[in-house]
Formats: sequence, structure tokens, C-alpha cells
Amino acid sequence: MKRLLTALALMAAAGGAWLASADGEWGTAASTINQQQADAGDYAKPSETELRKLLTPLQYEVTQNDGTERPFKNAYWNEKREGIYVDIVSGEPLFSSKDKFVSGTGWPSFTKPIDGAQVVEQTDYKLIFPRTEVRSKYADSHLGHVFKDGPAPTGLRYCINSASLRFIPKSELNGSRYEKFLALFEEPRSS
Repeated sequence: MKRLLTALALMAAAGGAWLASADGEWGTAASTINQQQADAGDYAKPSETELRKLLTPLQYEVTQNDGTERPFKNAYWNEKREGIYVDIVSGEPLFSSKDKFVSGTGWPSFTKPIDGAQVVEQTDYKLIFPRTEVRSKYADSHLGHVFKDGPAPTGLRYCINSASLRFIPKSELNGSRYEKFLALFEEPRSS
């Protein structure tokens, strides 16, 4: 399954760079032969000037200045539709509703990312005790933190700021650069 998810993430990466204009339209950039270069190019972080135009003040504060939004007062803490969550800055696919659970914290919580290679973990010493911060691989957006108090099967709770995410409902995956992620929502066939 992990190999399938990794392959799906790589195939989705070949679709071009995600940039949102003020009206929410997507743009694409040509992919390169080297897949790693394509991934980096497809999910490149826009310039500072573009970031200031594309992001709301809260999205900018959370993703660029390691901020935290208010619990229970954010877009996705109570989102129940099927779909995927991508980085608001770069469009990197990060989390699936299949791995989302109700944590009671007021932020969207997941047991795991779609592909562990798309998130970077580092120790954060901003509070009294060290925490594990989660950032996106290419845009280096601050996403939130991961804790070891989640449910099975991983025992992890990726506590993520809605302001760092863009939700793409399952119904909008078909025909988009994220179409390959529809496989996440297919029921396994019985023999």
C-alpha cells in the first residue's frame, strides 16, 4: 500500500505547478525529466511578493511565521467530506480524509500523511517542552505538530492548522492534477 501511495504521489506531481490566483484558478508548469527536479519545480514556493498576494494574513502568519490559528474557529476542524488536503502555498498533497479523525482539539487531525516523504519533521523548542513540528517538503510551510497520542494504526496525531491547507473534495479530484488520488477512496475488491 505504501508503494502504491508513493507512486500515486509521484504521478500527481507530474501535473505541473499549483498556483492559485485571486479567483482560485490553477496554473501549471512544465515537468522535467528528472522526477526529483519535477517534484521540486511542481511544488515550488512562490516569491515573497506572490505569497503576500496569494495568502490571507492568517495563512501567511501560520505558514511563514510558524503561527497557530484558533481552535474550533478554522475551516477544516469539522470537515467531514472525503478528499485530500494540500499545502496552501505549493499544492503539495499532504493528508487524506481517510486518515482524518476527531481529536477534540479543534484542529484537523490525521493519523498519517498521504506520503511521509512530503512532510518534514523537526524539533520545535518554542514552548517549555520540545515538540515535533511538521513542515511541507518543498514550500517549507509550517503545518502544525505531530504527537504520539493518536489512535491506531499509527498512534500518531498530526495536529494541523487549517490555514496551511487547501481542501480538495473527492468530487473535484477527477480531471484535476490530483486525479490519481481517487484511488485512495476506492473500496478494495474482494476475491
